[in-house]
Order: sequence, then structure tokens, then C-alpha cells
Amino acid sequence: MNLPLLLALLFGAASALHLRTDLSNVENHLGDETLPQDREMSENEAKEASVGELMQLEGGEEDGSGSEDAPVEEGALEEEDKDFQCPKEEDTAQLEGNPGCKTYRLLLIRRAMDFNQAQLTCRRCYRGNLASVHNYSTNYRIHCSVRGLNQGQVWIGGYISRWGNKRCFHWIDGSSWNFGYWASGQPSAGGGRCVTLCTRGGHWRLANCARQLPFVCSY
Repeated sequence: MNLPLLLALLFGAASALHLRTDLSNVENHLGDETLPQDREMSENEAKEASVGELMQLEGGEEDGSGSEDAPVEEGALEEEDKDFQCPKEEDTAQLEGNPGCKTYRLLLIRRAMDFNQAQLTCRRCYRGNLASVHNYSTNYRIHCSVRGLNQGQVWIGGYISRWGNKRCFHWIDGSSWNFGYWASGQPSAGGGRCVTLCTRGGHWRLANCARQLPFVCSY
């Protein structure tokens, strides 16, 4: 092979190698510029979504936690009621038992208290809670035991929390809300936030949590 041809081949190979290197640099440069922009956009979008959700949650609750007509935590009740005394035995009545269920007992307290004081009494005196009602049989048992009271209603353990335009129903013992026995026109939006059982008919009504009523504990 003569020298001019060899030089031409070497020059062509060098040119091709230089062109491939330039293209690789261009690709790397474009990749370094575009990928961080894509990641930054994703992070910003996620941040904007999180802030939007947070604003929606913060602005969604209509009622502040300081509402007077609302159940309060047990610790706060204990601080406020240092002279607490359990009801006397003559102020209580054991409700008729449910056949086959020995672990769920009900006790009527005839002494009138507000919702929070009633719950505190159930907790501290009987190691229970205001009664949750999950079926008609339990509701009927309570009704049969309280219909002789001169009060029109008794506290059970239901209460309402509000979130925006929605009302959420809870049992104070944390059990699921799977049964209701509301009176006609109930639950009324302006009726209060705590649930009572009517001594006539056994239906439920909402009442202001500060009302003084007899109550039923479960333990």
C-alpha cells in the first residue's frame, strides 16, 4: 500500500472518531440540561399538590376544637373535676342481661350529668364507656330499663364531629358506627352534637352535650 493512500485512511478514521466524540458530548450536554429540569418540575408539582391538600384540610373543618358543645378529652376532665365522686349504689340499676353475652354489661346511672361528666363516670367508676348501640336488641334492652325515668332522654355514647359540610358519627368507645335508631326529623343539624336515647319509644335524638341527663354505661 502506498503512503498517500495510508495517510488518507488514517485521516478518515480520525475524522470519524472526532465526529463520534462531538456527538457524544452534545448528547451528554443535552442530558445534563434536560433531566434536572424534569425532576424539578415533578418536585414542584408534588409540592403544589401537597400544599393544596393541606389548605383544603385546614379550611375544611367548620367547628373549632374549642366548641362548648363537643366532647372533650378525659385528661382535661380529670384536671377540672378533682372532687369527683362515683354515684351511690341506689342511683344505679343493672340492666337486664343479654343471653349469651356475658362480657357486655349495661348500667343505668339515674344521677343527671352532662355528656363529658357521664363518660368520665363510666371510665373511672366502672372501667367502661357510655354505651354504644349496634343492634335493635341492645337498644330495646336500654329502652325497657329507662322508660320509667321522669327524664325524657338519657345519654348513650354517640357523638358527632364535623368536617366541612359532612357530619361524622362516632361511638366514644371507638367501635364502628353500624346502627341507628333516629326519631323522626333526626339527626337534626341544629340539635347538638351528642346522642340521647328517648325514654319514650327508644329513638335517638341529638342534644347539646352540656345538658344534664341520666346515662347508660357499658363495661
